Amino acid sequence: MAQEGTREVDAFVKAQTDRQTLRFITCGSVDDGKSTLIGRLLYESKNIFDDQLKALESDSKRYGTQGERVDLALLVDGLQAEREQGITIDVAYRFFATDKRRFIVADTPGHEQYTRNMATGASTAHVAVILVDARKGVLVQTRRHSRIVSMMGIRQVVLAVNKMDLVGYDEKVFRAIESDYRAFAADLGFEGLRSIPLSGLDGDNVINRSERMSWYSGPSLLGCLESVEIEEGSNMGPFRMPVQLVNRPDLDFRGFCGRISNGTVRPGDAVRVLPGGVRTTVKAVIDGFEAVEAADAGTSVTITLDDEVDASRGDVLVGADTPAEVADQFEARLLWMAEHAMSPGRQYLLKSACKEVTATVTGIKYREDVDTGAHLAAKTLELNGIGTVHLSTSAPIVFEPYARDRVLGSFILIDKLTFETVGAGMIQFALRRASNIHWQALEVDRGARAQLKHQTPRCIWFTGLSGSGKSTIASLLEKQLHAEGKHTYLLDGDNVRHGLNRDLGFTEADRVENIRRVAEVAKLMVDAGLVVIVSFISPFRSERRMARDLFAEGEFIEVFVDTPLEECERRDVKGLYAKARRGELTNFTGIDSAYEEPQAPEVHVRTMRSTVEESVEQVIRSLT
Repeated sequence: MAQEGTREVDAFVKAQTDRQTLRFITCGSVDDGKSTLIGRLLYESKNIFDDQLKALESDSKRYGTQGERVDLALLVDGLQAEREQGITIDVAYRFFATDKRRFIVADTPGHEQYTRNMATGASTAHVAVILVDARKGVLVQTRRHSRIVSMMGIRQVVLAVNKMDLVGYDEKVFRAIESDYRAFAADLGFEGLRSIPLSGLDGDNVINRSERMSWYSGPSLLGCLESVEIEEGSNMGPFRMPVQLVNRPDLDFRGFCGRISNGTVRPGDAVRVLPGGVRTTVKAVIDGFEAVEAADAGTSVTITLDDEVDASRGDVLVGADTPAEVADQFEARLLWMAEHAMSPGRQYLLKSACKEVTATVTGIKYREDVDTGAHLAAKTLELNGIGTVHLSTSAPIVFEPYARDRVLGSFILIDKLTFETVGAGMIQFALRRASNIHWQALEVDRGARAQLKHQTPRCIWFTGLSGSGKSTIASLLEKQLHAEGKHTYLLDGDNVRHGLNRDLGFTEADRVENIRRVAEVAKLMVDAGLVVIVSFISPFRSERRMARDLFAEGEFIEVFVDTPLEECERRDVKGLYAKARRGELTNFTGIDSAYEEPQAPEVHVRTMRSTVEESVEQVIRSLT
């Protein structure tokens, strides 16, 4: 009996293993019925345990929105805040299975505020079920989610026109919505688009065909999901595996661990380690604790190599004769996910596969109109904005166009100060425009120039509010250094805007570019052996950090000229605060634009306690 039971268990496990797993996402606008629909799928496919059903009945009395009926949406609305508000906030993943296929469904939020969470769910899905409320039709958020679905590479879409019970199961309503959506989605690149009228609340066309919509001859939602084809083409491409971990438990073993993103690998295969390009041969492929003859895309393995090569986390193992591309400038589509707008020129952390580098958006080619897909000029991207941008990274990264490899073609942008994920992008191609530019080695270097001047080059960066006294202190500092025989140059914010930066305004994006240019000029002047004094409001920490990172250790001295806003307004030598208060100046620091105080400046000058002369002496002491 025990052996018979074991055989039954083995047979069940094998049957489960042999079935394909379909990952799909439900998305659309707020209150289109996504959670109720998934709850209905789980309930009618008999994927709910008895204890879950009892808990659901209890929760329905407390949180339900269906009166005396069981509220199936509560099966996936797991957060307390979701149940209280009746909306989905986070991405909820649920597993269920039928005789034909296994499923992992991601219930994603419809509210515009949580679009970033929806993008997370879409990033790994094979199919998107886009819900539309039959009473409301195609809405802005429906279009936004559809564009993100297309952007994420999902090519199979089901348009689920929900709540047909509330429009009397009217075929004309369904056909009108179907027509509107197909017209909108014509340029989104969907390879399969199926339209299904249904009622998640009553179960019409969810598991079985509904008699109340006899005019519809297509499959039910579950029938559609059971039959849709899953792309399995990743094993056909060239071998790719980002290295996640170098496993070296002892001196006799060195393995490279990772998940194969594309292709197949076998012992004896010739591979390269990118970005370096070193060629070697696969010695063994280990899946778990067993050596295997081959491993395919999607498998996590440990690979050992015949040679001792230099490879570490973030490098990529590729087929030797079919290497991936390596570049440090790209064109990419970007979904902006942060409340704070994206600014070209600002530095972010870029993470692709297991590699992390510093990246800058060097320009916005265009942003996309959510409704029409039109390409619009833009200087920045706001929350949930989609655009095509140019990116530059601090070091070359290994990549594939996203259309060929979702792993090596995707990336996220992370704020350097808060470590918040602010953007998700898909690489389209490398920019080759700078491939013929190389750093020219010079015979006379920084050290030689500094020695000739008998001084240590520095960048002394003054930051503070308008009217804080930056320019006054900086000017007296230069005068005193000049008297001591030092070779100096003062870069003042107002003066630079008369020439180098005369094309820039005072938007956040322009201010970022303003500081980037000045920092690059200051770097060249320090390289020339000068003591450079920079006096700019420079309100954002991220740009001051960017400037600091251009210089060697000890070359950058940040001076925070700390003067209360009230005192700056009282001085108001240029009358700028008065104009800002009257609304005649916009984006004015301290009034309607933030100033982010330095957290650890080398010099902290408090002008309410020190005279100008004392402040200058405080700076000079920091130079010794």
